[in-house]
Amino acid sequence: MNDRHGVERRGLKRVVVTGAAGFIGSHVVDALLAEGVTVVGVDRRDPGGDPVAAANLAVALGSPDFTFVVADLRTCPLAALFLQADAVFHFAGLPGVRGSWGERFAEYTACNVFATERVLAACEEVRVPRLVYASSSSVYGSILEGASGEKRTPTPESPYAVSKLAGEQLCLAHAGKASSAVTAVALRLFTVYGPRQRPDMLIGRALVAALGGPALNLYGSGDQRRDFTYVGDVVRAAIAAATAGIGSTVLNIGAGVSTSVLDVLAAIEELTGHPVRVNRLSAEAGDVDATLADRSRAGELLGWKPRTALVQGISRQLAHLTANSPQLANA
Repeated sequence: MNDRHGVERRGLKRVVVTGAAGFIGSHVVDALLAEGVTVVGVDRRDPGGDPVAAANLAVALGSPDFTFVVADLRTCPLAALFLQADAVFHFAGLPGVRGSWGERFAEYTACNVFATERVLAACEEVRVPRLVYASSSSVYGSILEGASGEKRTPTPESPYAVSKLAGEQLCLAHAGKASSAVTAVALRLFTVYGPRQRPDMLIGRALVAALGGPALNLYGSGDQRRDFTYVGDVVRAAIAAATAGIGSTVLNIGAGVSTSVLDVLAAIEELTGHPVRVNRLSAEAGDVDATLADRSRAGELLGWKPRTALVQGISRQLAHLTANSPQLANA
């Protein structure tokens, strides 16, 4: 899947992170700043008025090496932001399978396809050498047997998954142009969890339910399986993808272990000492039965492998949640 571009491993001095106020993007920002990199963060959420964005960027906003720009990638001028960037981490996007059906699909195409095209065009214009794109394991659909390797034909089962696959293809199309200096690495991320996780995602909702918050809406039987990947491991992969001496490609980033939702709930009950209260609901369209990453190519090309076991990662997410939610900590 590598194209004709061959590049040597590079250091990072100045980078841009889109979606910087989000769950994964803010962790990427923090890690880069810790390595002494100058970071420009771009997000349409303003920490001045959005408490989640403010919390996610609490550390970064105190750094002299961080500049935050409130901007919408669908409309704002981008070329000037990307000038002299060694890499752009494109982690902005509209997430969620269930919300992508129906009328809201127009938002998904605007945020995940049109905005990605604008980011790539700006990278091409100012000759950014590397773009790292946050794709999703949802592009594969349900696995029938074994792990999903990058050569498996994508069979997206939701409009969201279609939009992320379209973003991947735009990355490879721009990188494949004879006049383009940009190389693009699309990371197919498998069910990312950890501190600052979006509140609509399973592990965070289950922890809140166990600590006395609203009951967890459980869609389907709970036998569906996911490859849960800790956010810190994803960040290491993203930075490796920005610096590795490889050409444009698509890589799986997953733990390589598939765990059922019911087993996750059991682990959370053991960690918290409380039952996870559940509202059982019917399975919804687009929710795949199972995901499992074949992560061998990421190991070969990036020298990457996950370090965080699921229970260890959930423990860290629990600690962060209770530290930042006194009402839950005292439940």
